[in-house]
Amino acid sequence: MKKKLLLFMLAANFVSGQMPDISNTWLNNSKPYIGTIGNKGQELKLKINISEQNKKNDQEYFVSGYSLVDTSYAKFEGKITISKYKDSKKQGTVYGEYELAEENKGKHSGLFKGKFVYNFKWNRKTEKIEEQHIELTGDWKSYDRTLEFKTHLKNQ
Repeated sequence: MKKKLLLFMLAANFVSGQMPDISNTWLNNSKPYIGTIGNKGQELKLKINISEQNKKNDQEYFVSGYSLVDTSYAKFEGKITISKYKDSKKQGTVYGEYELAEENKGKHSGLFKGKFVYNFKWNRKTEKIEEQHIELTGDWKSYDRTLEFKTHLKNQ
């Protein structure tokens, strides 16, 4: 009987240690993330069209979409990696990093890299997220290394 109980406890810990698939979160209800790039606060839009959880590492998500600054439009691919998760009864916070590589189309294409914080309110009765805030803070560097800007984005 003790062996069965121990086996059950180990199995329960393994199952609860798995990260749920939150790939839809990064899609942001088909809305772009809006923010700024550079010292002058130029508007930056970042839209994620595809988000998939890595089957081998459930803490990692592969994403693709596009970025837009003025008339500079670039497709990108990259990953979002979860590093830490905090949970309370009504609220959760997820921390991590992102790296998004734009297609190389000249001087105004490069690499977004930084950290994110994802806060959400959880309704235990409906088992649904009622409110969510995602903030991405980092840098953008051109591939030719002549341009480097701070970036700050939020979901809508």
